[in-house]
Amino acid sequence: MKPFFHFDTEEARQSLLARARNVALWAIQQYEIDWNCIRFIQLSDTITYKIETNTMGNYLLRIHSERVNKEEIISEIVFLNELRKIEDLVVPEGIISRNGSYVLECETEEGYRNPCVSIMKWVEGEHWRGEFTDSHVYNIGVMMGKLHKASANIDVPHNFVRPRWGIPSFRQEVTKLGQYYPRFLSSGSWKLYEKAIDKIIHQLGSMQPDARNYGLIHADLHSGNIVFNNTLPYPIDFGRCGYGYFLYDMAAALLELYPKHRWLLMQGYESIVKLDKDYIRDLECFFIMFMIENYCHHSSDVRETPSLIEEQKYALAYITEYINDESFLFKVIEPIVPEEL
Repeated sequence: MKPFFHFDTEEARQSLLARARNVALWAIQQYEIDWNCIRFIQLSDTITYKIETNTMGNYLLRIHSERVNKEEIISEIVFLNELRKIEDLVVPEGIISRNGSYVLECETEEGYRNPCVSIMKWVEGEHWRGEFTDSHVYNIGVMMGKLHKASANIDVPHNFVRPRWGIPSFRQEVTKLGQYYPRFLSSGSWKLYEKAIDKIIHQLGSMQPDARNYGLIHADLHSGNIVFNNTLPYPIDFGRCGYGYFLYDMAAALLELYPKHRWLLMQGYESIVKLDKDYIRDLECFFIMFMIENYCHHSSDVRETPSLIEEQKYALAYITEYINDESFLFKVIEPIVPEEL
């Protein structure tokens, strides 16, 4: 039985999208939604569609890959439902189907595994175009602080199942990178990566999780997963949510920002939740960890190779500072020229 998300060639990708369209059209009939238009959004860890209606607002339909099971998807929606009970938090809302389930298992073409489908209420807002303003960044920090403060007070059911982001998950990602790194790294540059990876694992092992620094997190809070409505940021796409350090959650947002805006984000965050005085050392560890995980994720896609090569002059500069125990997060780091492949 082939996985539904089978697309190792362009022909297989087109075949997947055709299967997905049929699944989406079947699944939408299982909900009390008077829809008039369904628009494909993207193929990533999930296949997503926007469902538009005349009177009921908009919805997000997700076809999930085999990387997550039904229990994990339901647990994500349970987490979101709990967050929605907290005042001032706007997050996606799971929609129940006609049979009373948040997640449907859909039949598809013979020879492929049946995928799971869920539908969420659409979070209204727009992705910000261009550079963030100071107020945008500060408000993202405030939003993250509210998320972490709320999640620290959530009681989840006994059958709650979400991933844990730490040493085991990082090792698993790095194994993939070990296979594909020659596409965008020289052997000398890879040695720097290996030093950074060893240091990250050692540093993670020395951290002590507690209720103040560890809990349920979004785990992918980059700009693509934040929409703005009247200058206020709202988080979307909680598909990677799970247990991890709150500082790890911040790292995704900080990767995209200039040093000045990193400070502003942290100030916004600390207007809600105060951090330990020595948080910067650990935050820099998570910054490098998240950056490397991004490359792990994209390394197998040959279409990403040119951009991965281009980014290494910055990545290697940060990695070098980290290996040398030089604080880098809040200062401008000059790019370095990587060795030729």
